[in-house]
Amino acid sequence: MPVKSPCIGTCVLDPKAGHCVGCYRTGDEIGAWMGMSDGAKKRVIANAQKRKSQAPAKHSVD
Repeated sequence: MPVKSPCIGTCVLDPKAGHCVGCYRTGDEIGAWMGMSDGAKKRVIANAQKRKSQAPAKHSVD
């Protein structure tokens, strides 16, 4: 079964953080995604999850 893209449709690259604010992949990772092997995609997803876990908490505005 192919590895599904982690894209959630919030495609905005944070220039300060260097990754997408939706899926936490870098621009290079997003651009290369279609040509990656499933193993490479899994590594990208693991790295993106690590970035997400290390990202500052987002505060909602009430």
